[in-house]
Amino acid sequence: MNKAELAAKMAEKTGLKKTEAEKALKAFIDAVTEELAAGGDVRLVGFGTFAVKSRSARTGVNPRNGEKMNIAASKAPAFKAGKAFKDAVNR
Repeated sequence: MNKAELAAKMAEKTGLKKTEAEKALKAFIDAVTEELAAGGDVRLVGFGTFAVKSRSARTGVNPRNGEKMNIAASKAPAFKAGKAFKDAVNR
């Protein structure tokens, strides 16, 4: 399912117009992105938690030539599914 299909499904389930559902989905994505960029996390009880994981600097190996290279430290968004969500998927 892509973003447009998700917005259409949201519109169907809520009775909103498709354009309104697209705006709501965009607002949700923007709000989560802004919070994670600010260093916070977003917890949706029963669904899961969006958070930022820090990756430390490390040495990697180029698979093409076996040459060692330095990989800079970075931050990556992560999602941890909640129990209710896991249970619903595993039904």
